[in-house]
Amino acid sequence: MSKLGIMQGRLVPPEPGRFQSFPRARWADEFANAAAVPIDYIEWIVDHYGDDVNPLRAEKGIEHLQRLMDSTGVAIRAICADYFMDFPFVRCTAQERAERLAQLQQILKNGRKVGVLRVVIPFVDISAIKTDDDFRDVVNAMRSALPYAEETGLELHLETSLGPADFKRLLDELPHPLLKANYDSGNSSSLGYNPADEFGAYGDRVGSVHIKDRVKGGSTVPLGTGDADFPTLFRELERVRYAGDFTLQVARGEPDNEVEWTKSNVAFVRKYLNTIGSGEAA
Repeated sequence: MSKLGIMQGRLVPPEPGRFQSFPRARWADEFANAAAVPIDYIEWIVDHYGDDVNPLRAEKGIEHLQRLMDSTGVAIRAICADYFMDFPFVRCTAQERAERLAQLQQILKNGRKVGVLRVVIPFVDISAIKTDDDFRDVVNAMRSALPYAEETGLELHLETSLGPADFKRLLDELPHPLLKANYDSGNSSSLGYNPADEFGAYGDRVGSVHIKDRVKGGSTVPLGTGDADFPTLFRELERVRYAGDFTLQVARGEPDNEVEWTKSNVAFVRKYLNTIGSGEAA
């Protein structure tokens, strides 16, 4: 059954000068705030910025997370591995790639300890797949990572800026049940992609959805005010019988009003969820 979650950091004010990052100062506060919305889960961020204080990186921190999840009923169902924006699998040496694969293996192992189901690996912006060499490097890296996914039982979800045909070609090179696509409604609208074309190409491989809105060629804006085609997106989700999760990765509201802002965004998404047959997000 689909669950509705939120990207980490969206339930507390942003870190100074950063739109999305691990919230070093107030990460623990997000559990109570998520319960107050309510929302099912947090998509946990692992990045270089917060690495030295991220509780998911150490056993004592993992124990703390387990206590917070138990006390609030808010899960961690996904990891957004923005670490691989800072240290991508493309345009690097073989030694660097091996070190990054070792980091991914550790992220998967630690994620399993807190009940994570998937790790989203971004290939956008500075980590985007731009050349044939990049494409081949990603295929080879993910083939090397799949034994780690099998070991832990976690899925690998690729978020890319590739067009529909090229993303399909990438997924066709990696026909493994634990490797899926992450669909980001905002990134697609910014790039001018049509949801019907995207789902027509690889809809059967979509394993998770990031919900946000962006202007074509521009930045993130409040839901319903940009170029994301939500009616078509949710019709396509119904057509492919999508039953995965939805993570809010929305534009920020006013600082310290995160709970109320999230409630309004949840209402926007539920309006569409109620029209599809993938199950109610509770």
